[in-house]
Amino acid sequence: MAKQTKIFIVLLFLLFLTVSIRLGLLQLRDNPYKELARVNSLIKEYVPAPRGKIYDRNGKLLVSNQPVYSVYVIPSRLEAFDTLKLIRLLDMDKKTFIKRLHRAKRYSMFKASPVSEEYLMPEIAPLREIIYEFPGFFIKKSHIRKYHTRHAANVLGYLQEVHPELLKKDPFYEPGDRVGVAGIEKYYEKKLRGVKGVKYYNRDKLNRKTSSYLDGQRDKAPVPGKDITLSIDIELQAFIDTLMQNKHGAVVVLDPDNGEVLALVSAPSYAPDIFIQRNRNIIIQSLLRDKLHKPLYDRSILGTYPPGSPFKLINALVGLQEGVITSGTYYICNHGFSYGNRFMKCHCGANGRPVGLGYAVPFSCNTFFSKSYLKMLDYNGNPREGIQRWSNYVKSFGLGDYLGIDLPTGRKGNVPDSAYYNRFFGHNKWRGTYVISNAIGQGQILVTPLQMANMTAAIANRGFFFTPHLAVSIENDSIPSQFKIKRKTLIDKRHFEPVIEGMHRVYTVGTAQSLRIPDIDICGKTGTAENFTRINGKKVQLPDHSIFVAFAPKERPEIVVSVFIENGGYGSRLAGPIASLIIEKYLKGKISRTDLYDKVVTTDLYHIYEYKTHGNTKENKP
Repeated sequence: MAKQTKIFIVLLFLLFLTVSIRLGLLQLRDNPYKELARVNSLIKEYVPAPRGKIYDRNGKLLVSNQPVYSVYVIPSRLEAFDTLKLIRLLDMDKKTFIKRLHRAKRYSMFKASPVSEEYLMPEIAPLREIIYEFPGFFIKKSHIRKYHTRHAANVLGYLQEVHPELLKKDPFYEPGDRVGVAGIEKYYEKKLRGVKGVKYYNRDKLNRKTSSYLDGQRDKAPVPGKDITLSIDIELQAFIDTLMQNKHGAVVVLDPDNGEVLALVSAPSYAPDIFIQRNRNIIIQSLLRDKLHKPLYDRSILGTYPPGSPFKLINALVGLQEGVITSGTYYICNHGFSYGNRFMKCHCGANGRPVGLGYAVPFSCNTFFSKSYLKMLDYNGNPREGIQRWSNYVKSFGLGDYLGIDLPTGRKGNVPDSAYYNRFFGHNKWRGTYVISNAIGQGQILVTPLQMANMTAAIANRGFFFTPHLAVSIENDSIPSQFKIKRKTLIDKRHFEPVIEGMHRVYTVGTAQSLRIPDIDICGKTGTAENFTRINGKKVQLPDHSIFVAFAPKERPEIVVSVFIENGGYGSRLAGPIASLIIEKYLKGKISRTDLYDKVVTTDLYHIYEYKTHGNTKENKP
């Protein structure tokens, strides 16, 4: 026998032996494919996981869970039943009930779909006693949110029933599940939602659930969602809500040392528990229809405003960095600044005297900042190059772009550059005087209150900031890494001291002198921003927006505040007092300036907002 033939026979024998052993093993032990087929023939039910709890920075519980009961239907199991009796027990109208049944049949004849959701035990108890009278219907326990605060609704967010489109995209969700659609609930949805449990049941020939499969040996318990601790100080948030009553605007409070958001207030707002009430759709629709006050609109991150005089701080820093001004630069101010055939008024009080940086910041001299801004743009004889350099500096403070806070929405604002103005005026068809309003924080610059707080934090830190964020810890996890990165501006550290000293003088001798708080060195900047509207086809000027930014203490700052009050007047009228009160409340735990407090809480601006919407009447004239 040839050698090749012997090798072939040996190989053939080994192959036969291998196949025989494999067949034997498959017969002697459990077949995993057989087991999988058996499991697929069972009824599988998912058990929802409790969502993670949410706490404030001091460990106060803000959001937890409470059990509720929902009624589901499996259309293939329906039999004749007393429709009127069931809808009476469910407290539903017949039209809605029939609509839900049709929707369930469209989804699946053999899978469960919700008919009516979220009953508390006393509400569902009468139906539980007689649910057997309604074949195809059953009661399922789940959880909804329970709120332990009436504040910070814009931060916490809310849940809604999962949208059909998401059901197609993410197999995690089933009809009737709830998903975060705003705020922290949405941004950290995958952390908060947990992992569903699974229970297996045997089924009979009519596809009905009978006994537990293998006495529950293959069942899996749900894994609760992760708890999250926020940077918000809920007592401070509540205090600011009191100050913001009967006003439109926003307040942002940061810890400059790490970017943690201490308070994020939008006014007016709403109580977070409206989204768990069974008549929530009616309530939400009424809020959506409120075009006057817009309570669902988060002005702290969506509202864009001209920054006003606080923006002069940035222009001072850019001017120092570029070398177009120094601490020894002076300009004569004659009640304002002339350019071309126009005149920009100034109320700094210099009245023909020379003004330097140490006076221009605390008394907000328009002339000083306008002249230094033009010099900055024309530094190399090319305003288009100058505006581009200026824009890059400004954007390094986090303006003109999404900051990246851990909320699912926000606005970029606007910081113009040379490309913007080439589109606006035409390529190379504009000069520095065309954009002079940027010098005093008007013009085409738009910022959010959050961005202005972040800008102020960068100044307080002498040139750097951390991305503002709300989550400070996540159970058995870490917060996103981008919130731990120090971001530097394009301004050298040495240029910040003269500007900060000017901000300190705002409180000691300048426009906020009357707002001083005992034993606290505060650095701030008042601001006003003109605004107009059209009423009955005519352009009407309304009271200015009141703006204020501040940080304290001057050395080793612990708190930064940004305040925007729509139509609140001068910065020292409302925004300034609010900022001072917040700083004292946070640093001392109490307030001593009850005069400021009384002034703020008794100020009601709603008559102005009515005028903006409905025009002049005796009741709402500004």
